[in-house]
Amino acid sequence: MQKGKIDVKTENIFPIIKKFLYSDHEIFLRELVSNAIDATQKLKTLASVGDFKGELGDRTVRVSHDKKKKTLTVSDRGIGMTADEIKKYINQIAFSSAEDFLEKYKDKVDAIIGHFGLGFYSSFMVADKVEIYTKSYREDSQAIKWSCDGSPRYTLEDIEKDDVGTEVVLHISDDSKEFLEENRIYELLKKYCKFLPVPIAFGMEKEWKDGKEVKTGKLRIINNTEPAWTKKPADLIEEDYDRFYQELYPMNEKPLFHIHLNVDYPFNLTGILYFPKLKSNVEIQKNKIQLYSNQVFVTDSVEGVVPEFLTLLHGVLDSPDIPLNVSRSYLQSDANVKKISSHITKKVSDRLMDNFKKDREEFEKKWDDLKIFIQYGMISDEKFYEKAEKFALLKNSDNKYFTFVEYEKFIKENQTDKNKNLIYLYTTNTEKQYSFIETAKSRGFDVLVMDGQLDIHFINHLETKFNDSRFVRVDSDVIDKLILKEEKSESKLPAHQQNDLSVIFRSVLPEKPVFSVSCEGMNETDNPVTITQSEFMRRMKDMSEMGGGMGFYGDMPDSYNLVVNTNHPLIIKLAEEKDNVAGKELEKFNEKITPVKTSKEELEKANREKKDEEIPQEEKDRLSDLDKKLSDLEGKKETVLKKVASDNKLVKQLIDLALLSNNMLKGEDLSRFVKRSIDLM
Repeated sequence: MQKGKIDVKTENIFPIIKKFLYSDHEIFLRELVSNAIDATQKLKTLASVGDFKGELGDRTVRVSHDKKKKTLTVSDRGIGMTADEIKKYINQIAFSSAEDFLEKYKDKVDAIIGHFGLGFYSSFMVADKVEIYTKSYREDSQAIKWSCDGSPRYTLEDIEKDDVGTEVVLHISDDSKEFLEENRIYELLKKYCKFLPVPIAFGMEKEWKDGKEVKTGKLRIINNTEPAWTKKPADLIEEDYDRFYQELYPMNEKPLFHIHLNVDYPFNLTGILYFPKLKSNVEIQKNKIQLYSNQVFVTDSVEGVVPEFLTLLHGVLDSPDIPLNVSRSYLQSDANVKKISSHITKKVSDRLMDNFKKDREEFEKKWDDLKIFIQYGMISDEKFYEKAEKFALLKNSDNKYFTFVEYEKFIKENQTDKNKNLIYLYTTNTEKQYSFIETAKSRGFDVLVMDGQLDIHFINHLETKFNDSRFVRVDSDVIDKLILKEEKSESKLPAHQQNDLSVIFRSVLPEKPVFSVSCEGMNETDNPVTITQSEFMRRMKDMSEMGGGMGFYGDMPDSYNLVVNTNHPLIIKLAEEKDNVAGKELEKFNEKITPVKTSKEELEKANREKKDEEIPQEEKDRLSDLDKKLSDLEGKKETVLKKVASDNKLVKQLIDLALLSNNMLKGEDLSRFVKRSIDLM
């Protein structure tokens, strides 16, 4: 037996490996299985060129465990090692000192393992002792056993071994017992080794028999050695891509379509990306792209490799130009990774454009599922926007689709306002805003449907791109104010009647949400009372709910506008009833209010240019008295108007109808409305 010391210049190398170099202990199994795969493939290569004359036979890599002995074993029938090769590849760790090494690579800790061949030593993260039983493929080679207990000391001795290949036995430490559990080992093999190119066996296949699970005697192969992305696109049909998607995501719906990547210059990249049908929560769908390096799983956090908006895609990317142990800083700085990211963006946009041109009808059918990807990309990536604006679609309330250019032409004549701005009307809910949509359409206007998760952000983005254009939600104002034209309807009621009606309606409105009341001379066929919400405030609140940096708007109470159509017959009738019931009493108040208001206005006008200290105290006192007198008179008049409102069922009925059309009438108020409606009949 030969004893020796591993060639490093510090006694602390193993604790450093265990605690520092490998932040994720579970990758030890990936490293050991990858080594076994490499050894197996090398022997196959040697056989193909005639340097190995023996029979290749079954080259399955086997993983096994023994809970009683506390061992985990990875064995292969690959090229094996001689004693000299063990000394070269196992006993010599190629750096001068741990301190210099860590100082030099402290910012690239995650990337150094592959560079320095330390994969085998990851086994010491979970094992107190590691043994290697190996026999080289070379003729007349002596089988060797290497053993190390986690210190730099090792033993090397000759053994008897019939088969060529290597067996690595880990004596699992007490703090890593999880890696002796069958389910845990299987989980790691499926995660890291699912698509490795050599069969990997772990345990036996099982089946249900007589109410219990029994072994079949057949090796359980855990990997698909020829996944779809390793094949040429010409050798695959649509069903192959769908089957592979189900293999990756067994519970998912069939994807919309796929993109097969196959690049060998100026970098190597293969893979298949799928456009899935997304659920409502975008965040849950991220991290569905798996990154591989030569079929070895690396990570499913691919933000550095794939542009942010494409992390919503599903699928696989494989590139030997990305090392196994990548770090975020590596991905952000590596030139090859940046090229890969740009290439993927181009391939995706080219494929979308190709689909749009070849079969627009089919593209339109998929648009509602596709638009979240495309909108996300257009918002976050300027280059993608430039490509996507040619195939991005807008859908209207009649379920017709338009490109940006097509839609601009479609609405330009009718929806250009008096200031030469093109107004894009839109709805976020075709059912809740139905009456507003119908009113807009009756005037010859078109209404877009913008009801997706990103539509509010997308609207804001489009407003920065479209010249002389604004997006206005169809319920944000009365129809005549949505798109201002030169002509304007005059009110049939004088100003004092409008003021009285504002008080009457305001007195009957619910306390919450907050309402303002205004009177407008509209078309007499328009609704008598309409409830709207400011486009600006509503959009800011919507963005705050989506985390758009507008949080303070989200804390503000909802506020609405109640607009009274002073040209509607019912409103004119209400004004007449008001005069019949309380006209004389109100006129007396008006006669008293008018001179007080006139005196106040004259006094304010006389002192308008003066500073506060220049106004005589006598005039200040007089102004205060006039304010008090005016407030008292208007308060008494308001009391009369409130009495008119409470006695007139039509006022509350009109308000409730407006609330009902906005889906704002519920519970007890809705029940009262129904009862009142019956009484009025």
